[in-house]
Amino acid sequence: MINKLATNSPAVANRHFVLSRPDSIGDVVLTLPMAGVLKAAFPGCRVSLLGRNYTRPLALACEHLDGVYAWDEIESTPHVEQVAQFRAMGADAIFHVLPKPEIARLAKAAQIPLRIATSRRMSHWLTCNRLVYLHRHHSPLHEAQLNLKLLRGVGLRDTYSLDEMRDCFGLNIVPQLRPALAAAIDPERFNLIVHPKSGGTSREWPIEHFAALIGNLRAARFNVFVTGSHREAEQVRSSLPMHLPHVHDVMGRLMLTDLIALMHRVDGLLAASTGPLHMAAAIGLHVVGLYAPVGSKHAGRWGPIGPRTSVFQLPEKCSLCRRSNVCACMRRITSAEVSAYLCGLARPATTDGVATTPARR
Repeated sequence: MINKLATNSPAVANRHFVLSRPDSIGDVVLTLPMAGVLKAAFPGCRVSLLGRNYTRPLALACEHLDGVYAWDEIESTPHVEQVAQFRAMGADAIFHVLPKPEIARLAKAAQIPLRIATSRRMSHWLTCNRLVYLHRHHSPLHEAQLNLKLLRGVGLRDTYSLDEMRDCFGLNIVPQLRPALAAAIDPERFNLIVHPKSGGTSREWPIEHFAALIGNLRAARFNVFVTGSHREAEQVRSSLPMHLPHVHDVMGRLMLTDLIALMHRVDGLLAASTGPLHMAAAIGLHVVGLYAPVGSKHAGRWGPIGPRTSVFQLPEKCSLCRRSNVCACMRRITSAEVSAYLCGLARPATTDGVATTPARR
């Protein structure tokens, strides 16, 4: 089976691969390069995502994906129907990128021929027939690089540099931007998305730092869109200077499709390690990420991947904040240095008429 799948012969042209990642936005974004590599290796194959309903717009924006299945819809049906839906996928192979025992059992019950997963989950020894050794916890690799290790299950190269991966995301299908949002874009200024929260998935920059930064950005040079969920808006809206003339408060007012469309029209994004940051980097925006050097949450593991990304992270490792929601390392990244860097992006300095860009952090 491996040898047949790992060739570019007509026999593999109609193969259907399913990437199982019913997870958050950022995790799905960092799985998309798998689809890009499979498409390049097996011209004519089909690749689908088994994700969640709320990440469907992200899958629909990826040119490497031919279909999307919503696990939250499938799991709400009786077991017999679940097996039938898995069979109806017509998959030749499924990659369990996010290990979920119930999905692995269904894939086996549906007799998907090739079921690929990490060997480090005992349940996979009973449900999968192609196991790949993959140890994430102490790995020096980026999360997206670790995902690609599973391609060994179909005989493909499994080691890729971050530079190689920058063109593998395929987020090139642009949704239509709502007229009200389109009217708010200013081509004469640097249009910047500021995403102050992370949904609790990462260490966050203090909200007062975000407030100071937004206040420091000159209205003549910046057009700021503050984004986030309804819940996040309730938490931080009153702490941010939403009244300023260069600030658009769209927290809790955008669907994921709207956010993707907006990203294709703006110039940059500022955020901690969160899904929108990874989307923006893959789309090609100027992305500035804010990270803490803590455990496996650091930028080396979860940093943005794209052609124009920069990261602020203290150079030393830190374990002082492991049991606290207040992160001293994030607090030490000042609003003044981040705003100065953004100003350099908005209007690069010149020396003897030659444009220069700020150094990457």
